[in-house]
Amino acid sequence: MKAKSWLRSGKLVAFWVALALLMEPHLSNGTVFDFGPKPSYADDDDDGDDDGGSSYRSGESDDDDRPSVRRSSPNLFRALTDRFIPRRQRREARPRQRESPLPDRAPDEIVATGLTAPQLAALQAGGFTILERTEVGGLSGEVLRLRIPPGTQLEAARDLVVAAAPQSLADFSHYYRSEQGEACSGPHCASIGLIDWPEIAGLPAGCGVSVTIGLVDTAINPDHAAFAGGQVEVIRLSDATLPVSGKQHGTAVAALLAGAAGSRAPGLLPGAKIIAVDAFYQASRRDDRSGVYELLRALDLLARRDVRVANMSLAGPPNILLERLVQQLSANGMVIVAAAGNGGPKAAPAYPAAYEDVIAVTAIDRAKRAYRRAGRGEHIDLAAPGVDVWTAASVSGARAKTGTSFAAPFVTAAAALLKAANGNASSADILSALGRSAEDLGVPGKDAVFGWGLINARAACMAAAKKA
Repeated sequence: MKAKSWLRSGKLVAFWVALALLMEPHLSNGTVFDFGPKPSYADDDDDGDDDGGSSYRSGESDDDDRPSVRRSSPNLFRALTDRFIPRRQRREARPRQRESPLPDRAPDEIVATGLTAPQLAALQAGGFTILERTEVGGLSGEVLRLRIPPGTQLEAARDLVVAAAPQSLADFSHYYRSEQGEACSGPHCASIGLIDWPEIAGLPAGCGVSVTIGLVDTAINPDHAAFAGGQVEVIRLSDATLPVSGKQHGTAVAALLAGAAGSRAPGLLPGAKIIAVDAFYQASRRDDRSGVYELLRALDLLARRDVRVANMSLAGPPNILLERLVQQLSANGMVIVAAAGNGGPKAAPAYPAAYEDVIAVTAIDRAKRAYRRAGRGEHIDLAAPGVDVWTAASVSGARAKTGTSFAAPFVTAAAALLKAANGNASSADILSALGRSAEDLGVPGKDAVFGWGLINARAACMAAAKKA
C-alpha cells in the first residue's frame, strides 16, 4: 500500500510540474523555457516582393505560412490547449469566411455586333446606352459595349438585343483572367532541354528565324534587363482611368518568348519581335481581368499589324463574339495558342483554348507528369513545360513560375518557327506538324490529359523540312 501511495504521489508531483512549465514560459526567477525552435522565413524571389504583391511559398498552405506568436497563457485551459491540441485543428474547428467567387461577366453590360443604325436607335430608345464602340475587321463591322436599361435582368437584356436585331451577335461582357498558377521556389528546371529546343544559330531546315509574335496579356515591364534589345512593344488598350494590371504575368510570358540570351531570363526566341497588347486592368481583390470587348480589340489590332502567331495565356467563359473572331482570324492564317487553364482536372473547358481553331496547351513538370491543376478535356492539343519554369520577375532578375500560362509560350515559339518557314501554313497544319513530332505521354494517341503529347521543336522542324 505504501509503495502504491508513493507512486501515486510521484505521478501527481510530475503532473503538477508539467503543468507549471506549460502555464508560463517566463517563471518568477527569470528562467525561460524554450519549447522548440522558432520557424524562420526567407523571401524566395531575388528582387523582393514581386511587383509589390504577396510572396508565396510552394507546398505550404495559408495556415502554415505565418510565424507563430508566443503569448503567455493566463489560465490552465489555454496552457493545455496550446500544447496538446494542434493549432491547425483549433483553426479548422472554427468556420472560415470564404471569399465569394470572382465574377465572370459585367453585371450590366452586353457586347454586340451586326446592329444596323435603326436597330441601334430602337435599343437606345428602350433604355440601352452606348459605352464604347470600335471597328473589328474580323467581325465585319462595329462592336458595341452597351449598358442595359435600369431594372432589366442581364439575360432579358441580351434577349432584347437579339429580338431587335436577329442577324446580330450579342453576348454578355465576359471577363478573362491571366492564368497565374502557383508561385514556386527551388531550382529551376532545364525546360528547353526537356523539349529538345533547337539553338537558333543552328536551326534545322524547316524552321524560319524572322519571327513576330503577338501577345495578349497583362501589363509588362519593358525596362526589364531581359528586354534589353528593345524587342518588346507594349500597347495598352484598357481605359486609362482604370488601375493598371500587375506586371508579373505579362513580363514572365514575354521573357519566355523573347528574353535576351545574355540575361538572367533567356527566352526561346531571343531577339524575336513581340507586339504585346495589355488588355487588362486591376479590379478589386488584386483581380487582373480583361473584358471580352478588350480581347476583341486586342486580336483585331494584332491582325491589322499582320501578326501571324499569337499567344493568349488567359482563360474565361465561352463568348459568341470571341468565338466568331477566332474562327475568322484562323481562316485568315493567324495561329492562336492559348493556355488550357488552371481550374483543375474537373473544371469546365476554359476559353479561348477550348475553341476548335485554337491550339490548347497544358503543363507538365520535369518528370513529364501532368500539372495537378491543369484543365483537361478532348480539346487539349499539346503539352509543354509549365512547372517551375525559370523566367523574368516583374521588376528585375528572375524566378520560377508554374501554370499553363507558362507552358503556352513553348508551343507559341515552336509554332512561330514553323510559320516563319511556311507563311501559308494554317493553324491546323501547324498543330498537325507539332502533334506528329510530339512525345506521346499517357495513353497511346491523343488524350484528354496531354493531348498529342510533349512538343519537340527540333523534330517538328526536321519533319517539316522532309515534307517540303
